[in-house]
Amino acid sequence: MLERSEWIKGCEKNLRGGTVYLKNFRCAAKAEKAILKITALGVYEVKLNGERVGDFILAPGWTSYLNRLQVQSYDVTDMLKTENSLEVTVGQGWRAIANKRDGSDFLDYRDTALIAELTLVYADGTAESIVTDSSWTARESKLRYTNIYDGDIYDATFKAGSARHCICVDLEKDMLIPQEGEKIVEHERMPALQVIKTPAGETVIDFGQNMTGYVEFSIKGTPGAQATISHGETLDRDGNFYNANYRSADAQIKFVCDGEEHTYKSALTFFGFRYIRLENWPDEVKKENFTAIVVHSDIRRTGYFECSDETVNKLFKNIIWGQKSNFLDVPTDCPQRDERLGWTGDAQVFVRTASLNFDVERFFKKWLHDLAADQGRDGCVPHVVPNIFDDMGGSSAWSDAAVICPWEIYRTYGDKKILEDQFDSMKAWIDWMRERSENGRRSGGSHFGDWLGLDSPEGSYKGSTPDDLIATAYYKYSTELFIKAAHALGRDVSEYENIPAEAAAAFRREYMENGRVKNATQTGCVLALYFDITDDRAATATQLNELVKRAGHLETGFVGTPYLLHALSDNGYAETAYALLLRREYPSWLYPISKGATTVWEHWDGIKPDGTMWSTDMNSFNHYAYGAVADWMYGAAAGINSDPDRLGFEHIIFRPVTDERLNFVRASIDTRRGTVASEWRRENGRIKYIFTVPEGCSASVIIGGEPGNKFQEKFENLVLLCKKYIDKSLAI
Repeated sequence: MLERSEWIKGCEKNLRGGTVYLKNFRCAAKAEKAILKITALGVYEVKLNGERVGDFILAPGWTSYLNRLQVQSYDVTDMLKTENSLEVTVGQGWRAIANKRDGSDFLDYRDTALIAELTLVYADGTAESIVTDSSWTARESKLRYTNIYDGDIYDATFKAGSARHCICVDLEKDMLIPQEGEKIVEHERMPALQVIKTPAGETVIDFGQNMTGYVEFSIKGTPGAQATISHGETLDRDGNFYNANYRSADAQIKFVCDGEEHTYKSALTFFGFRYIRLENWPDEVKKENFTAIVVHSDIRRTGYFECSDETVNKLFKNIIWGQKSNFLDVPTDCPQRDERLGWTGDAQVFVRTASLNFDVERFFKKWLHDLAADQGRDGCVPHVVPNIFDDMGGSSAWSDAAVICPWEIYRTYGDKKILEDQFDSMKAWIDWMRERSENGRRSGGSHFGDWLGLDSPEGSYKGSTPDDLIATAYYKYSTELFIKAAHALGRDVSEYENIPAEAAAAFRREYMENGRVKNATQTGCVLALYFDITDDRAATATQLNELVKRAGHLETGFVGTPYLLHALSDNGYAETAYALLLRREYPSWLYPISKGATTVWEHWDGIKPDGTMWSTDMNSFNHYAYGAVADWMYGAAAGINSDPDRLGFEHIIFRPVTDERLNFVRASIDTRRGTVASEWRRENGRIKYIFTVPEGCSASVIIGGEPGNKFQEKFENLVLLCKKYIDKSLAI
């Protein structure tokens, strides 16, 4: 790909700013077709004749640079003139991450470069190519500094010197691949909600929603005046601007005025924010001069949920915003602080929910290809993908993303291609665990454990659930999914068939007694139930319910929380599950809403009841992991489930779990086969159920009992009769 083009570099003096690459060319005749293929080491914005090409923001996105770099193709036929100017601005983007985090040059993330080819096809069949080579020129730009974490410095007064010829650099091309993932684009435009004068005398603008993107603003000012915009997610308890939780990320826009009026927005970076603070603003501050632009991967919304409790509805809205904020080419942990990395554990616990909320099949295929590319030769899976760390990997629940994520995407969309693509990666991870296990028990190694569990020992971020217990449970679960994937593909994995039973036996032997978890934690019980390890579900479920009742609330972290409500409601304790969902006080899913949350928090009490902050070190207010509860909202509260033996919603199992504290629940999911919907509501002392089944699909309904009861059999017959009336819902 791009065989005739050279990698080029220019403007070595200003590596931290934007470098502008230029090529002028003439079209002797009208081109019938013009295709621009382009990518960069860094991020780029391309213009042809002064007009932006395409709507891909932060192109080419972020991949495992050494192994895979996506090339974008744009049809620019209608943009051509006789005399043409091609202009590409390149900044560091994600390539600067390693340097910012630890000062190293790991993976050579600092240098940027450009490669491109414009092919012109004329009416007579001849073709012409404009390729990157030493004939291109480069100059410094008014964007004097740009960084993913720190932001922009734009100097409107800067006068670039003469453009200089670029140098060709000897960089590999074999990692170049066609665009795989969803492009990153601008979405909602959020007008400023209000201008605030804080008690500290700061000028702060509130956009009303925590989000990922940037601010478009108008500014004039006298020549040389410098204005600064700082980004933040929340105000402190006194109402002052707060962003200490961004850690070392400056997250600022600095604009040097030249006396002319400008409208500015970032092109090569992004921020996570709800509020901005203005410093040294040269003009009258008018809220109509500020608009926040939401930026994320171009994923299509598919899932919807609503119930009679408005606070729960707000929670679901926050979950949606959390996903939009963190699905920016890679599934990041957070969009604001000096991190913004593709943490595998966060993606793993959320992937099921993610695939119901949005169409993320293409998004995850691209990211999982990067995971496989960055996977160690020994099969070890890194903790972040793309991997910027040298020797971090192998934690249970995190590295298990190699198996769980492709399986869940297959489960939702029903396409075996993702299993075929990831099979070797899945197998390598299982082999890595097998080599480090004895008699089914996985022990030792470095793990994150039940990250941020509320039962964590003093001074630790890890919950009290033992690392080895979690690792052994995931060893069983991931191997089980790997075997299912192999069977779906017709692969022989007989040598692995005994591992799940061995791991389950080891788990029970080491960590359970008489169906109860030793030294029990909520997460330990959850894993024993949800991963089908216990040999006495009633005893384990009773223990879990007792633990929740004794504490009065959840105590789970990243590992236990996604499955907690499932483990309760699937085993006879739906009332307790609903009590946890509907709880308003700390700790709970609804508590942050009482503190003004518009996204899901990283920590249950990111803002404490007294208004102080939990921490500055680990306290993102836009962290989607705990939003995995939406899976339960779809699957239990609304009762929409894809038959595990007939994936992709070919056969739907409706099993709504009602609760007297709610008057109605409704949800819908736009699947590959059509819209699946479920609703129940209380009317005149009875519960009315309404189910919608796509044409060509079948369904079963389970109401208050197990499969096979008379009501279910009757309803299955009704479903069959109603298939051809797909435009209507089926009501009981």
